[in-house]
Formats: sequence, C-alpha cells, structure tokens
Amino acid sequence: MAGERQARLADRIRVILAERLEKGLRDPRLGFVTITDVRVSGDLQHASAFYTVLGTDEERVSSAAALASATGMLRSEVGKQLSTRLVPTLEFIPDALPENADNITALLRQAQERDAEVAKLASSATHAGEADPYVRADEDDQQ
Repeated sequence: MAGERQARLADRIRVILAERLEKGLRDPRLGFVTITDVRVSGDLQHASAFYTVLGTDEERVSSAAALASATGMLRSEVGKQLSTRLVPTLEFIPDALPENADNITALLRQAQERDAEVAKLASSATHAGEADPYVRADEDDQQ
C-alpha cells in the first residue's frame, strides 16, 4: 500500500515538474530538459528527479546549474499542486540513460563487425581432413 502511494506521488511530481519546465524558467542556462523519472523515499520526505538534457556537455552543465538554482521555486510549484501535508525536498540527478544507450550502441556495432569478420572467414574456410571423416559400418565389412 505504501509503495503504491510512493509511486503515485512520484508520478504526480514528474508530471508537475515536466509541465513547469515545458513552460520554461527565466534562466537562459536551461537547455532542453526532460524529466525521465522521479523516485520518492519511503517516508515521502525526499524526491529524486532524474533528467536528461539534449545537447552538448556544456549545455548539460549549464542546465544542471539552472535546475539547482530553481530547485526552491520548483519545490514551491510542486507544493501548490500536491494535496499533501508535507512537500518532499527535491534533488535533480542527471540520468545516465543517453550515455548508456550510446555505449550499448557502440558495443552492438563492435559485435556486428566481429560477426561480419567471422562470417567472411567462414565463407572461405575448408574442412580439416576428409569431407566425411566418419567411418561407416558397411565400409568396415569391405576391408
């Protein structure tokens, strides 16, 4: 029951933050930010918001600074829209999802290249020994 409440609260906070960021902040440092997930602690006192930023490393750093400076305002916005007695503290954490996806893509590309090399080697390979290395029972009788 408590886990269900946590999940509902986390989802609601994610929606509130996403809608607020979609409207924009008055901070030119903020880039194209997407809230990917929100996790709320068991006591509902703390919310960790995971986000990604589309753009360069510099844009990621400046967006992180913009979110850090807007945390209080965003927490107030969450508090206004939630019907809870206490408003959880907010923490913004960069989501490693895009970097992990890039890493997985690179690994898959390497695997495909190796598979292609093996297939190329296999196409020109010949059997070691005779074409049919198995001795048949009827051949033993003939000797």
